[in-house]
Order: sequence, then structure tokens, then C-alpha cells
Amino acid sequence: MKQDFYAVIMAGGGGTRLWPLSTREHPKQMLKINGDQTMFQLTVSRLLDLIPYENILVVTTADQAEKLKLQCRQIPDENYLLEPLPRGTASVIGLAAIHLLHRSPDSVMVVLPSDHFIKNDEYFRSLLQNGYQTAQDGHLTTLGIHPESPSTGMGYIEQGAKLAADYELYEVTRFREKPDKETAAAYVASGKFWWNSGMFIWRSDRIMEEIAEFLPDLSEKIAVIERTIGQPDYQKIIDEVWETIVPATVDYGILEKASDVVFLPTHDLGWNDIGSWESVLDVIPSDENGNFVMNCRYHPIESGGTLVCSENSEKLIVTIGVQDMVVIETENAVLVCPRSEAQRVREVVDALKKKGLTAYL
Repeated sequence: MKQDFYAVIMAGGGGTRLWPLSTREHPKQMLKINGDQTMFQLTVSRLLDLIPYENILVVTTADQAEKLKLQCRQIPDENYLLEPLPRGTASVIGLAAIHLLHRSPDSVMVVLPSDHFIKNDEYFRSLLQNGYQTAQDGHLTTLGIHPESPSTGMGYIEQGAKLAADYELYEVTRFREKPDKETAAAYVASGKFWWNSGMFIWRSDRIMEEIAEFLPDLSEKIAVIERTIGQPDYQKIIDEVWETIVPATVDYGILEKASDVVFLPTHDLGWNDIGSWESVLDVIPSDENGNFVMNCRYHPIESGGTLVCSENSEKLIVTIGVQDMVVIETENAVLVCPRSEAQRVREVVDALKKKGLTAYL
């Protein structure tokens, strides 16, 4: 294990894409999608042959931190960095970077969402080892996912020149926004586009240089916080400063403008960001009728291709003559929709917000 290699797990999201099972109080990273471990626990466990618990930082909110600590007691309490308010991934990464620089000036950080699914853990760790080297060489590195379909829900990386290395490594020509169907199909057909995974590897000092250049206001405010690390007034200062930060993502705020951005292409990683109920079907097994059962008792009658789920494992769900549907039951809400419409859950979430029905979120 490399002593200067750290992981930063971003775990502060609200997780509404899997509503109603995933809520602000119990977001996606705390769910057991497939097996006995939550998404957060899986994220931690796949790192351990490469990065020890003491080198894993978790950036989250105060209310979620206590729940996450119960899920992984081996991560030291001081490694949980609390984000007072959601201000985008750029501020999260900046906060983690200053803490790592305080610990280890030569630190390399891999930045990971807490709620991704990966089947091939050993291959994933080999990618991180290669990414460690690219970071040491000064590159800003991301992982590119081989697109399995012309998805309109993913951002894309355009492949540039191949770089000299003992492993596959390419320049990023540019990042592309989520495309329409025709554009996505053209991207995939070209063979030169990869899904943007949202996983990054770089030196802590290097990303802070980029923040200073492209997000100078954020850089100044992070510097104010940095001066109070380990001091009695740290929490007071971060609460005051964080509120004034303009939200920005690292993709749009930095990477789309920066030079020397590279990517490691991935093949057969078994990656899924579980971005909708439909995508859950890619990571859980089906029964003999092609139905998918999560945490409930299920009795299908002439039903197939249907996902059923409850937060109560003893709940019985029965479907009659149902094909290719999603049925999700919780204490406060029930969702029923065709699988093809599962992406529209975000419309429900937006509507509930507008009507002031946030108790259901």
C-alpha cells in the first residue's frame, strides 16, 4: 500500500433518483441494492486491498455522517469531513484536498461517488494503481466507461491521442453534455466516446492549482478554511464561509477548461451508477419469469419483467397480468410505473417539492 494514496468518498447526496425507497433521510448510498452490504459499504470494501481505512476520507453532511459511521466503524471519526450545505463537487474536492495537504503534502487522491456499483473489484483496483501513476506524472485523470448503449442520461468523454504508458491512456479532447438520442447514437457508433464515470485521480496540490485558476473565489474561501484546520474555530469558520460559496461541479467548473486532462478507458468493469429503477435491473438477478425482487415477498401471477421492492422484507407484493413494470412500496409512498418510464421519477420529486410535500422526500 502507498502511504500517500488516499480515497475521498463523496457521500452527501440526497438520492432521489430511486424515490421513494431512497430519500434525504435514507439516500441511495445507504441502500442494499444487491446483497448484504450497502452501496457505501461496497465502495469502501473494494478499496481495502489498495487503500487502508485510515486513508479513506468521507465528505458528507452532519446528519448522514452518524449513519455512515455505523455502517463502517473502521474509518476514523476525524476522516469524516462535514459539508454544511450542498455546494457542488468542486467545493467537496477542495475541502478534501486541503485536509489531505495538511496531512501529506505529496498526497494523491482518488475521488469516488459513494453509490456506484462495480462488479470487477480487482480490475478496478488495477485501474486505480495506474491512475496513481498518471497523477504522479501531473495529469488530471478520470475513468472512462465503455458505453453499453447510446444513453442520454450520461455525460461523455471524447477520446484524443493515445499517450505513452504501460497501460491504455488517452488525452481527453473535451467533455460533452448529456446528448439527445441521435447524438448519443453517433457518439457510440464512432467508437471515440466514453461515458464520464465521475471518478477522478490527481495530486491534491495539482487540483488546488486548478481550483485557484478557474474558480478563484472558491479557492480564496477554501484557503480561509484551511488556515483553521485543527483550530478551535474551524467549525465556526467553515459554517460561515460555506454558505457564501457559489455552487459548482468539478466537471463544468474545472475539467472542461483545464489542460492535461487524461482518461483511463475501462473494459468489462461492470460499472453502473444506479441512476434509475430501470438500471437496478442490471445489477440484481431475475427469477425464472424475468421478475426482479428486492427485499420483499413476491407472488407473481402471469407477470414478467417486473421489479418489485419494499422497505419491509416481510411485505407481500402480488401482481396479476403485469409486464415490465416497477412497483416500489415504502411506509409513506408507493410508486407504480412502466420500466420504460422509470427515468421520470425526477418529475415526481420536482412536483412534490413545488407542492411543498417535502415530507415524502
